[in-house]
Amino acid sequence: MTNRPALPPEIARRRTFAIISHPDAGKTTLTEKFLLYGGAIQMAGQVRAKGEARRTRSDFMQMEKDRGISVSASAMSFDFGKYRFNLVDTPGHSDFSEDTYRTLTAVDAAVMVIDGAKGVESQTRKLFEVCRLRDLPILTFCNKMDRESRDTFDIIDEIQENLAIDVTPASWPIGVGRDFIGCYDILRDRLELMDRADRNKVADSIQINGLDDPKLAQHVPADLLAKFREEIEMAKALLPALDPDSVLNGSMTPIWFGSAMNSFGVKELMEGLASYGPEPQVQSAQPRNVAPEETTVAGFVFKVQANMDPKHRDRVAFVRLASGHFERGMKLTHVRSKKQMAITNPVLFLAADRELAEEAWAGDIIGIPNHGQLRIGDTLTEGEAIRVTGIPSFAPELLQTCRAGDPMKAKHLEKALMQFAEEGAAKVFKPTFGSGFIVGVVGALQFEVLASRIELEYGLPVRFESSQFTSARWVAGDKMAVDAFVAANKQHIATDNDGDTVFLTRLQWDIDRVGRDYPAITLTATKEMMV
Repeated sequence: MTNRPALPPEIARRRTFAIISHPDAGKTTLTEKFLLYGGAIQMAGQVRAKGEARRTRSDFMQMEKDRGISVSASAMSFDFGKYRFNLVDTPGHSDFSEDTYRTLTAVDAAVMVIDGAKGVESQTRKLFEVCRLRDLPILTFCNKMDRESRDTFDIIDEIQENLAIDVTPASWPIGVGRDFIGCYDILRDRLELMDRADRNKVADSIQINGLDDPKLAQHVPADLLAKFREEIEMAKALLPALDPDSVLNGSMTPIWFGSAMNSFGVKELMEGLASYGPEPQVQSAQPRNVAPEETTVAGFVFKVQANMDPKHRDRVAFVRLASGHFERGMKLTHVRSKKQMAITNPVLFLAADRELAEEAWAGDIIGIPNHGQLRIGDTLTEGEAIRVTGIPSFAPELLQTCRAGDPMKAKHLEKALMQFAEEGAAKVFKPTFGSGFIVGVVGALQFEVLASRIELEYGLPVRFESSQFTSARWVAGDKMAVDAFVAANKQHIATDNDGDTVFLTRLQWDIDRVGRDYPAITLTATKEMMV
């Protein structure tokens, strides 16, 4: 424990977290059930379902609805008991992982969702590494226990081995697949039974006094009960007990079992988040770190979403408040431009629905509608020049040339591409030679998303063509060295949307050659989003 003062009660009740997982592990379904239990919605939607009425709340883009996948991170705020949850649902698809990496800089904890049949998958491993770099506390939810899934000990072993983290069971499943009848809540000594008939119904819970309570036999078939008692004895002997401090420093993860589709195990997970999840944490920044209990307001932009409402060309900057008590109408300094901004219409999100935020506290995520002033990585403060560090921008792995179907619309295309570049959805490079733009993304699916969004939101049919370049690197060094380098390699040079110099490469050989011939120049694959 540090000697920091206790947080004001309004800040201490905040829990800001992201949900991370491999695609299809059930992340968006879990998000819906969180909203259901928080009383934010009356009926949970489904990712694939008949009719508009049953669509999920957090997938609001047309493409997300058509394909049943999440493309962009969405934020939601709702109350659960005396706690205020700020939840960020992130895309699981690896083609959109950059959005997810940036989102993880704005939360204090992560809920990792694992599919009971598949265990730890590649994308989960990648995201987990990012959490590990930031020492984020992680709570695990093992989903889809009502389908044929693996042995409970196997799942726990796999998490421990693959992710090198201690796992402690917070609940234990009884039966598996078709025989799955519920879980035993180890932390509260309760038996939770699943109701298969009504998916939106909260599970029944039965108070039990220890594992020898005769009430267990009334609700659990004898064969399952014998197996369950044997397993839980083994678990108590082999697995560590829950230690709240180890959870907070990221070295232990409690695991809950359940089925998000059947609303089962979700409430226990939420109670766990409230009890064991961290309150708002200190934010790393230059020249000093920002503590949540400070009275002055500071916040940073971790995501920009353009055209959330297709009828208005709006852009919303998602801002995580790092300190203070924000009130609507406050004037804050935009650190990059040193200008003051009056924030008259900040919004709180419930996915695509939003309401005006009269106030917000450290830990909250608010949306600030703006016309392009705010970019990812920008900091807003009450006058102090603080810059939040650690928001990454990655070099794209795929490059293609983008041209408008109608050559007369080149100017419109430039505007549309710049908008997406500022949103962080793609990197846009303007080559020094030749016409057109080179668009860089992390995954191939992003080209489809971009083409469909440019057509839907700007009425511009575009085509992506293959480019001779395969990767891009940012160029750094002192001005004379960079100028000499640019003059000698003109056909490889472009500028990104911030005006920074970029070296476009065809082969690894190009990168090696620069290292050999220009020792004063460094090429980097990431750039911090900053002033």
